Amino acid sequence: MGFYDQSVTATTGEEISMRDYEGKVVLIVNTATGCGFTPHYKDIEAMYEKYHDQGFEVIDVPCNQFAGQAPESDEEIHEFCTLKYNTQFPQMKKADVNGENAIPLFKYLKDQKGFEGFGKGPKALAMGAMLSKIDKDYKNNSEIKWNFTKFVVDREGNVVARFEPTEKMDKIDKYIEGII
Repeated sequence: MGFYDQSVTATTGEEISMRDYEGKVVLIVNTATGCGFTPHYKDIEAMYEKYHDQGFEVIDVPCNQFAGQAPESDEEIHEFCTLKYNTQFPQMKKADVNGENAIPLFKYLKDQKGFEGFGKGPKALAMGAMLSKIDKDYKNNSEIKWNFTKFVVDREGNVVARFEPTEKMDKIDKYIEGII
């Protein structure tokens, strides 16, 4: 099974097939409204506006698995994002991205691109220190480590990149620009 065999549930309850995204570059991200990385919404929206007409899509999957930072309903999350960050890309139904209840799309993404580290800098060190208290083996599994982990799928349906939340958004923008 590949990327185009996956689906995700919209806030309306409708199943959205990844086949709808064939031939497009897709950024899939697990999000939260009360996280230190929540301002990434601004940069994701800017990329969406910049590249959407060139075949770029965003799949936003809110998730409450990391320190309970997305406790609101789907409607409240949508209202927060549209009012605070003027988001225009579609949001999906809140879902788990890790564990036995993880949605199949995220199981697939994690199988395709494992964790490669947080990079360098203060945020990377802080994330590593925090996670080592939660999961001593966090470096050796592909689980999503925190909110705003981003996966990039190319126009052929290949998962070509995984960016941890500590990655600078301008680097992600440059990556998208290079494959769009």
